[in-house]
Amino acid sequence: MPHRIRVWDLPTRLFHWLLVGCVVALVVTAKVGGNATEWHARIGHAVLALLLFRLVWGFVGGHWSRFGSFLYAPGSVKAYLAGRAHPDHLVGHSPLGAGAVFAMLAVLLAQAGTGLFVDDEAGFTGPLNRFVSTARGLALTSYHRTVGQWLLFALVALHIAAIVFYERRRRQALVRPMITGDKELAHQAPAARDDAASRTLAAAVALACAGLAAWVSRLG
Repeated sequence: MPHRIRVWDLPTRLFHWLLVGCVVALVVTAKVGGNATEWHARIGHAVLALLLFRLVWGFVGGHWSRFGSFLYAPGSVKAYLAGRAHPDHLVGHSPLGAGAVFAMLAVLLAQAGTGLFVDDEAGFTGPLNRFVSTARGLALTSYHRTVGQWLLFALVALHIAAIVFYERRRRQALVRPMITGDKELAHQAPAARDDAASRTLAAAVALACAGLAAWVSRLG
């Protein structure tokens, strides 16, 4: 008999979909340019707030959202690739999925961070640009516009391809649980805490992170 388990708490789901929307908006505003650059910066600050929230939530959030639940040893990764998956690999992030999550967070943090130092040489500068030399600012701008952008595109493409593969070939639902929060499992597993208290904590963390991002945005 299948067991319905709450895997993704509401704060994690909101983070995920807000981040998706923000990344799409960032790509659009970056390509449009012109007056859209100001919106690109505002959305970038929102992404910074979201990433700060996820870093904190990775330690105090629901069970399967915590980094400790998907920080796998090399032996676990080898076993998963060899087809000897642990039951927990089918609940939250698998070893490969965990690697993708950490890579995505790292690349997005690098994009958000370098965006704070941007100098487009056309009148727009990031709020922290004045704290670095002209050469350093231009180097960070170059990374933001080239290497960082293409790394992000590659990770997004791999993420989408992995979802399609697991949904169609492995018959593992990935999108639906990120909407409803629940997974149908053949075995019992710890449920993620997702009650009023945890959501209140998440709101407090989110407000603090938004405040920090807003403060950074005004430094320029």
